[in-house]
Amino acid sequence: MQQKVKFTAMKDGDKADYDLLHPLEVEYASGTADRLLNALVSLDESLSGYQITRLGHSLQSATRAHRDGADIDWVVSALLHDIGDIFAPYNHDEYAASILKPFVREQCTWVVEKHGDFQMLYYGHHVGGDQHKRDVYRGHIYFDDCAAFCERWDQSSFDPGYTHEEIDFFRDVVREVFAREPYDPSVIRPGAREPLAV
Repeated sequence: MQQKVKFTAMKDGDKADYDLLHPLEVEYASGTADRLLNALVSLDESLSGYQITRLGHSLQSATRAHRDGADIDWVVSALLHDIGDIFAPYNHDEYAASILKPFVREQCTWVVEKHGDFQMLYYGHHVGGDQHKRDVYRGHIYFDDCAAFCERWDQSSFDPGYTHEEIDFFRDVVREVFAREPYDPSVIRPGAREPLAV
């Protein structure tokens, strides 16, 4: 039987309790990449009406990023940018950005967090929304990156005729990103910009 902490309220825990918990939490965190990949597969069953599933859309977006020569942060961000569709349909972009934030460049996190507003350019006027919602970010250091992300990889990735890589192709890069030290300054690099395409 697995040992458990003695406390029922965190403030009552002692050093022995937290010494017990710490390695268990580290071990659990090491499985984040595989849990995310499994969650990504469940996008195959979400949101009908499009010509492809949300999983297909995610794979197309990541494939386009990869084929453009984008770096690993961009590829993994493109793959996971809509993972929030399952659990957070009204703020899916913020949800995905929160998952990515400790492990990828600030540039990528910001783009994923704001891509929903930028996508309104393509359809906002058809649904009574603000087509130019993204304009509030004009002048931001990552504005052009988000516009390019949406144009090149996101809005164009609903095409049943586009041949994309399958999820197994991306497993190793997802695992590599989520094996990084969280919030490593050499990864996060606030203000740094890397091109979307080489």
